[in-house]
Amino acid sequence: MDKLPVKLIKPNAKLPERQTAGSVGYDISACMDSEVTIESGETHKVGSGFAIALEPGYAAFIYARSGLGINHGVVPANCVGVIDSDYRGEVIVGLKNYSDTPYTVKHGDRIAQMVIAKCELPEIQPCDDLEKTKRGAGGFGSTDLRENEGEK
Repeated sequence: MDKLPVKLIKPNAKLPERQTAGSVGYDISACMDSEVTIESGETHKVGSGFAIALEPGYAAFIYARSGLGINHGVVPANCVGVIDSDYRGEVIVGLKNYSDTPYTVKHGDRIAQMVIAKCELPEIQPCDDLEKTKRGAGGFGSTDLRENEGEK
């Protein structure tokens, strides 16, 4: 995907923008008529004022901006948002305030980052058994336990 079509759907919207040549994420800025304060523990939907057109086989992933998350405890409510290739509506970020203090979002604030990625879409194949592995069905923390077995 060489170009990402972006339509500004609100007159005061900003295009998503990479801040450095090495950035993989495009910063998303809040597009709003008035500021909103997100109280501790609350979630608020914040519009971007733009829509995108992804090619089939691609998705946009909405991640936290590290400074906003670490310094203020404000991150996307669903951890990582997913924008499918057939969605053409406004990119909206649900922000949750995990801190103890209210956080005010103003028009133009950078609120999240968007990463575009190619996604494999294999056909689902039901089966009766799966290939065996050394780990097997060991889940949460199981690799930590195996690493420590040799130390006993």
